[in-house]
Amino acid sequence: MSKADSCKKALSSRLLSRLDPWRDAAAWRVAFSGGLDSTVLLHLLTELSRRQRLPPLIAVHIHHGLQAVAASWPGHCRQVCQILGVPLQVIDVQVRAGASLEQAARDARYAAFNEVLQTGEVLLTAQHRDDQAETLLFRLLRGAGVRGLAAMPSQRELGKGRLFRPLLDEPRALLERYAQEEGLSWIEDPSNSDSRFSRNYLRNQVLPMLNVRWPQSVLSMTRSAAHLAEAQGLLEELALQDLSLADTPCPWPWLGLPSLELAPLEALSAARQRNALRHWLSAFTRLPDSDHWAGWDSLRDAGLDGRPIWRLTDGQLHRAEGRIWWLSGIWLKAVAGTQYWSTASQPLQLPGNGMLQILGDIPRGGLHVHYRQGGEVLEVPDRGRRDLKRLLNEKGVPVFLRGRLPLLYRGEQLLAVANLPGLDADPRGDWRLHWQPPTNDHSLR
Repeated sequence: MSKADSCKKALSSRLLSRLDPWRDAAAWRVAFSGGLDSTVLLHLLTELSRRQRLPPLIAVHIHHGLQAVAASWPGHCRQVCQILGVPLQVIDVQVRAGASLEQAARDARYAAFNEVLQTGEVLLTAQHRDDQAETLLFRLLRGAGVRGLAAMPSQRELGKGRLFRPLLDEPRALLERYAQEEGLSWIEDPSNSDSRFSRNYLRNQVLPMLNVRWPQSVLSMTRSAAHLAEAQGLLEELALQDLSLADTPCPWPWLGLPSLELAPLEALSAARQRNALRHWLSAFTRLPDSDHWAGWDSLRDAGLDGRPIWRLTDGQLHRAEGRIWWLSGIWLKAVAGTQYWSTASQPLQLPGNGMLQILGDIPRGGLHVHYRQGGEVLEVPDRGRRDLKRLLNEKGVPVFLRGRLPLLYRGEQLLAVANLPGLDADPRGDWRLHWQPPTNDHSLR
């Protein structure tokens, strides 16, 4: 066996071993840019599929259209896939303008992958050891914490399936040698030589100099990333322990809003508070950088009469009634207006505010629904007429909720406040006002 054949066999064997946990996947979708790395990965997989029973292979090419030369890339990918006998899906995406074109293109790419990946499928991407070192160095220069310096994970959830990087431990030089020995053709993106882009500068200028002085620098950096990934795993275990103490029953479980009890968090050190919140918030929003954590300090330390809000990229953290609440999407939009209930036996859809229905005997008279404006008075059994603001204070209703609670009126008379025991029904108990709040997708990340 020649040296080249031996190298190819060893690379194929390592790839197959890493892919073993995913052999029962519904399909393997391969992120295929047409560049060197993804071309090698696709070629290796098709070679293995001829000798092994593997899930169906599907190549996915994301077309950004950022350069004129890129117009020919889908055609190149189709030609390669036709030769290899692999079906190809080409997806056109729009890249939003922003401060970082690299990040915007990446966001668009992974959003497309997220949409296309089906239940039980695995997306295979071709990042390698040099990419991992580059990512670590890039994030180090940006002042990233342990989570960021752990660089790229070998696998993670993505949409309905999983993302896996089977070549993450392989050096780029080995992939290039494989491509040359197999006579593969690939796309050379001209933008990769433009060192105005930060990652290109690191790849083209910095890493080569480091390799001259320290030939094992890439290997050493990827080893450091692995150590940091292990440390991040321990931090996540600690976060789960701390969050379990704060994840207490909510007085209003029907709200369906993520919330935590504040007191158990306040009992932790500042570092453990931030660690627990990073873990909890990562499901909802992009995490703040170090300079913006002062927002948490302000929210935590506000007086009892304060109404602090910590505004983050994808929503807001509110403090109310001894808890912190995550609000996003529709919950950040005000509701107003009057809804007339023409058929009170049927549920009433409230624009931007869920659904309302009357359970039991329908009260007589023309009914309508609107929202708190101030000065409302409600007749309470055995207590007489009471100011609604005081009643809401007694119930401990969070401030952010008060303006959304549906109020049922007959003419000028306030009959009930939805979902609040003692205020949501008629005195005789013949009917009750039930509100189903709006739903929101809280798993944004």
